[in-house]
Amino acid sequence: MKPRSAKPPARRKDDKPRAPKPQGFRPQPKFARVESPVSATPRRAPAQGPLPDGIAPVILTAPDNGDYALLDSGDGRKLERYGKLVIVRPEAQALWRPALSPERWAAADAVFSGGAEEDGAGRWRFASETMPETWPLEFLGVPCLGRFTSYRHVGVFAEQAAHWEAIAGAIRASNRPLRLLNLFGYTGVASLIAAKEGAQVTHVDASRKAIGWARENQAIAGLDDRPIRWICDDAMKFVEREARRASRYDIILLDPPAYGRGPAGEVWQLFEHLPAMLDACRAILSDRPVMLILTAYAIRASFFAMHELVRDVFAGAGGSVTSGELVLREQASGRQLSTSMYSRWTPQ
Repeated sequence: MKPRSAKPPARRKDDKPRAPKPQGFRPQPKFARVESPVSATPRRAPAQGPLPDGIAPVILTAPDNGDYALLDSGDGRKLERYGKLVIVRPEAQALWRPALSPERWAAADAVFSGGAEEDGAGRWRFASETMPETWPLEFLGVPCLGRFTSYRHVGVFAEQAAHWEAIAGAIRASNRPLRLLNLFGYTGVASLIAAKEGAQVTHVDASRKAIGWARENQAIAGLDDRPIRWICDDAMKFVEREARRASRYDIILLDPPAYGRGPAGEVWQLFEHLPAMLDACRAILSDRPVMLILTAYAIRASFFAMHELVRDVFAGAGGSVTSGELVLREQASGRQLSTSMYSRWTPQ
């Protein structure tokens, strides 16, 4: 006779689902947050004219920063320093062997364990029971807060410092006030750097917690008097409203997630929604645009796909599109770790 498997206890009619236990600060990462509607938005009429010049591939290495360092990487992990804290996180692209000793890795202040997917939740293991909830960081002269989240991220994507430098330089070089739109803006580091340089900034993100974190960073940076609009909204809907209002921007940054779900079940798929999003962004660029920067963390995509999409969107606009990858240089061996793809359109 075959043994019978145990049946789960029957649920009583009066049983009610238990409320979930309250959680701490758990903002979703860029990869998982959703900013756009369910269905793919219809695209605008195709732009006419020749395609912009294409420059690719161009590898952008994050500049040295005192508050961030990629110490080592390998065996599917990376060893990093954020401020005074050393952390270990999964890194699917670190296929090689680590350069530093196991003892150096074991001495980390915090280790994240979870799935290989970037949007997968997991947990942190801390070396000390007195690990701070937040700790100070600074990027390009702008102070901000680091914070451990359940999605392995700490509030700053250090590889994007290459973009931040370009934006800051463009704002300083302009002889007029510039308006900057930061879509999927997360914790606001790019927005604060732009505001510090004198831009009028509109920061859009669908996560109220991320907006709250960005406001904290603004206060810590001493930039409360700068013209920044913090808007919690769906990015596509916001851009479409700005087009109807005839609002225009000189610089647009967008860093959309690869996929995810919104609070009402909306589904974002990068490959379905990105073309229409870029069309909408071009429509709200000013008559004297400075740049548009797209960053994407979709591992299965090619940066050439992003490159040709942006060239297609900017047909007839002239200028050039530069595309490639953002990388971090490792201190231990000098290896470069690819983190994301980018495309940058400029009118010259």
